[in-house]
Amino acid sequence: MNTVRRRKPKHLGEAGDDTPHYYGHRERLRQRLIDAGAENLPDYELLEVMLFITNLRGDVKPLAKELLEQFGGFAALMSADPDALAQSGLNLAGIAAIKSVREAALRLMRAELQEQPVVNSWDKLIDYCNAQIAHNKVEEFHILFLDRKNVLLKHERQQRGTVDHTPVYTREVVKRALELGASALILVHNHPSGDPTPSKADIAVTQDIKKAAAPLGVVLHDHIIIGRNRHTSLRDLGQL
Repeated sequence: MNTVRRRKPKHLGEAGDDTPHYYGHRERLRQRLIDAGAENLPDYELLEVMLFITNLRGDVKPLAKELLEQFGGFAALMSADPDALAQSGLNLAGIAAIKSVREAALRLMRAELQEQPVVNSWDKLIDYCNAQIAHNKVEEFHILFLDRKNVLLKHERQQRGTVDHTPVYTREVVKRALELGASALILVHNHPSGDPTPSKADIAVTQDIKKAAAPLGVVLHDHIIIGRNRHTSLRDLGQL
């Protein structure tokens, strides 16, 4: 009678063990996120958690580090266009994960601006504007519509332009303010070059909108230009 020999099970770390080096890493990382708080994870590990959905079993740490290096940091990656993310090798699940997390963060920040007068929360407003458009590759013109108490009523992007220009239509800005019943406006746009110095066109359109809105009872509080890690307020410059 032949005897069947049973192989002794291998343990992690044993010679010849073919268990992937990242075995158990996902659960450990998730547990650390919960126990220590997500704020204590470095950028690449937080990104790893987002990317777990892109590959249900594989090691996504190399991909996370590669993406951060390729795009120049966490904020730039989160703000990247879906096409750019796809070209970097991310699949649909990964792109959706990044875009949904970014939008969730923006909604949290926007909710804070809807709880008290924006003019009393200027630092939060600037943080919100930076998160929204500081890393965009083309210019975008945004409008913050405020109610009588200067609480954020609605935020809309009116135009999306090129790397150094975006068209602004005074009539459309004022018309939309009246449609929403807004009492005040804050204009915001970005300079992809990183330099928030206003152009002559920036100053001119600001004054045009102010003049058109004032007779209708709509106040223009400011026009903020967002650069890379800094911003300019046309009100502070005396242009309003």
